[in-house]
Amino acid sequence: MNDFKITKRQQEIIDCAGKILSKSGISGLTTKNLALEMQFSESALYRHFKSKGKIIESMLAYMEHDMDQRLGEAIQSKNTPIAQFQAMFSSQFDFFSKNSHFVVAAFSDGLMEESQAINQAIKKIMAVKYKHLLPIIKAGQQQGDFTDTVDTKQLIHIVMGTFRLMMFKWRMDEFKFDIKKQGDNHIKTLLTLMRKT
Repeated sequence: MNDFKITKRQQEIIDCAGKILSKSGISGLTTKNLALEMQFSESALYRHFKSKGKIIESMLAYMEHDMDQRLGEAIQSKNTPIAQFQAMFSSQFDFFSKNSHFVVAAFSDGLMEESQAINQAIKKIMAVKYKHLLPIIKAGQQQGDFTDTVDTKQLIHIVMGTFRLMMFKWRMDEFKFDIKKQGDNHIKTLLTLMRKT
């Protein structure tokens, strides 16, 4: 995703689209509503994006690019699998606490039904997290930090599934609880369950 490029105006549009998704869901995200929120015409909007679908695809591509860079940097500064695991998820909770409007885009089943291209974009986001998590879990198992009684891939699915559930609960609670505080507790619990006994 190093070739990902977006203009300042396109960034503003996808941020605004994310906020509409959070408030009104996929049905509320229309080019008319988005143009109204951005305070310019629908025709001006089409100069930046060809369709609503392209806006969502760009939003997801931005998330993929940002996550890949951010997680890579967070993990690089730590030298043990446990520290890397903590850094990876702390980075995620920190990002979403500042950008809650992206939660709907990343964790909405409804979006997957919009188009094949959007479905593929969501899968790419999941693949980025998997890419960073796999070597951490493997190294942790090899070094005796994490249990090896559970297959590496199954352990990753459990970790990613519980993270997704937490994001879903935060969204259902209208982002009212402190995701960073709850997230840190969640990381500690996961590490307790994952540790080799």
